[in-house]
This record gives sequence, structure tokens and C-alpha cells, in this order.
Amino acid sequence: QVHLVESGGGLVQPWGSLGLSCAASGTTASTNLMRWYRQAPGKQRELVADISNLGITNYEDSVKGRFTISRDNAKNTVYLQMHSLKPEDTAVYYCNSLTPSGRNYWGQGTQVTVSS
Repeated sequence: QVHLVESGGGLVQPWGSLGLSCAASGTTASTNLMRWYRQAPGKQRELVADISNLGITNYEDSVKGRFTISRDNAKNTVYLQMHSLKPEDTAVYYCNSLTPSGRNYWGQGTQVTVSS
């Protein structure tokens, strides 16, 4: 079992910055692929970024150069640093943990709103 708790969401002005954290508990959390998804109102949930246990990262095209995903395996925490935020980044952001066996775990989500 992996339990995920996100934090750090909130309201930010366009072109502002915000950082999200996801604390994972569970004996295999440090070996899992960690991912950030987001879901905007009326839209499907989409993958924003992921990071392997070795630190290899991938990003969705619209966030490349603006978002940075990182992880601290000692703290079982994954981060998403977001810069140059746009109104279209407004969404509920979810942390996801994918085990080597293919099992998915989800956090409860944290709201990010980009608005002036």
C-alpha cells in the first residue's frame, strides 16, 4: 500500500510560481514511478510530468521549460515546481505512484488556480 498526500496548491497570479509536494508512505514508495497529473473542469485528467526512481524525468509539452519535477527518496517526497503559470494551468493536481508491478495509487488532489 502507498498513501499519498499532496500539499502546496492555491491561488497564484499569471506568470507567478507555485510549488507542490507529495508525501508518500509505504515500503515501496521509493522504487515507484512518481507522476503528477492534472484535471481541469470539463476535461480529462492528463499527465503533467513523471520521474523514475533513478531521477529520469518526462514532461507534457505545454509545461516543458516551466515545470520541474523532482523527488527526495530519503523523504519519500516528490515535488512539482511550477513557474510562469498560465490561466490554462488551472486544475486539480494529483500525485500518482506507479509500482513496478503496475499498481496505481492516487492522492486526494490539490487545487491550483491561476487568475488575476
